[in-house]
Amino acid sequence: MTDLKAAPTKNVYIFRKGRSDGTIKQKELLGGKGAGLCEMARIGVNIPPGMTITTEVCQAFYREGKKLPHPVWNEVLENLHEIEAEYGSKFADPSNPLLFSVRSGAALSMPGMMNTVLNLG
Repeated sequence: MTDLKAAPTKNVYIFRKGRSDGTIKQKELLGGKGAGLCEMARIGVNIPPGMTITTEVCQAFYREGKKLPHPVWNEVLENLHEIEAEYGSKFADPSNPLLFSVRSGAALSMPGMMNTVLNLG
């Protein structure tokens, strides 16, 4: 298994129109939805900005007793602050909230098997 603290790769991949850290070829790492969103952003499709956390992080999460590895949390916060700056709103700000949709994904499609959380923030 991968030790996230020593891994040279990213744990969190950001996407927004015209910018993407990932591609469609990374379904095993980003899941089908994550890889698809990264690819759409890469080719210029106008999609809301977001981020995807790798499948390796998911494996580490369960391996470490359902705790998010510390380096991952720092990457999530860094990307969150970039999106907040772009939109001019803040996550969990009651007067001007930045809202997220949280979806799970895997390399293989499993419709209806995993939960979705909408308007988180």
